[in-house]
Amino acid sequence: MKILKNENKLCLSCLTEHQVDTVEIVETGIFRDQEIEFSAIYEYCHFTDEYNESEEIIRRNNCAAKDNYRKRTGLLTSKEIVKIREKYGISQKDLSEILGWGMATIARYEAYQVQDRAHDDILRKIDVDPKWLLELLTRNCVRLSAKAHNKYFYNVSEQYAKNKNFYLVESIQAIYANFTDKIITGFTDLDLDKVVEVINYLADRVSNLHKVKLMKLLWYPDFLHFKRYKKSITGLAYSALPLGAVPEGYEQIVLLEGVNFDTLMYDENIAYKFKPTPGFNIKKLTVSETAAIDKIINETGHLSTEQIVKKMHDEEAYKCTPCNGLISYKYADLLSID
Repeated sequence: MKILKNENKLCLSCLTEHQVDTVEIVETGIFRDQEIEFSAIYEYCHFTDEYNESEEIIRRNNCAAKDNYRKRTGLLTSKEIVKIREKYGISQKDLSEILGWGMATIARYEAYQVQDRAHDDILRKIDVDPKWLLELLTRNCVRLSAKAHNKYFYNVSEQYAKNKNFYLVESIQAIYANFTDKIITGFTDLDLDKVVEVINYLADRVSNLHKVKLMKLLWYPDFLHFKRYKKSITGLAYSALPLGAVPEGYEQIVLLEGVNFDTLMYDENIAYKFKPTPGFNIKKLTVSETAAIDKIINETGHLSTEQIVKKMHDEEAYKCTPCNGLISYKYADLLSID
């Protein structure tokens, strides 16, 4: 028994006012067929040698027991759910409305009810993906007052802007966690810092570098370096799309911190022209890696987007890969550039 505090108050055991200890005791029990151990809080009366619980303490102990179960089974604890909600400044009721659950669902999860796995997954997703939460806010805006919606949209947008790069990195790494066959990434672990360096290196040396061309100029050096050294530069995995090779997660990659581009309008189409980030310098690329990139720039940097797409379509690696399939680095030996 550990004494947390003592104070003069009305004792629930002997119904007289005296010094009452608040104590902590480690208890065990069974919840949903799981043995649990948790720290319970009680008020202790020295005169009767009895432990008492107020309604507030009963709720606290019930929550502590269930939080231990949550930890044992890999679910968010009640405090973790509160932390997620408070990060965005959203009330219990309104978060339930945004997620399309019952109005009191979040309040129950934060107090006494253990959430199911599906709801737990959703809560985890909004914790690490504020962009998705913004989509839910837009989709379910009619369930909120205009004032509440605007407040939450601002809060979530601020959170996304502040940690945008972190969320982008998390989402890209989640994609690459599915690639267990190392030949798909060229026997190299994904290195997003190096990806950003390669993009800046290319943008510094290739004029009119637009998105489609950039995707090909990422693929060629990776495959050339693998052809030479049996190891890719970046660890990127590429899919065979209609316009040629495109790295998995490219939509997030081009938004990473350190990647710089201008947004241009051509007729009714939007184009992205990449340019080096001010102050860019090489920190991670090796001599063999820059040599492979330089070789590709010399061979293809002058080509138009249409020309490099045509060249890509003639590569055996592309022709041997089903549409939308992942291009294996095993085809690197067949690359048209040595």
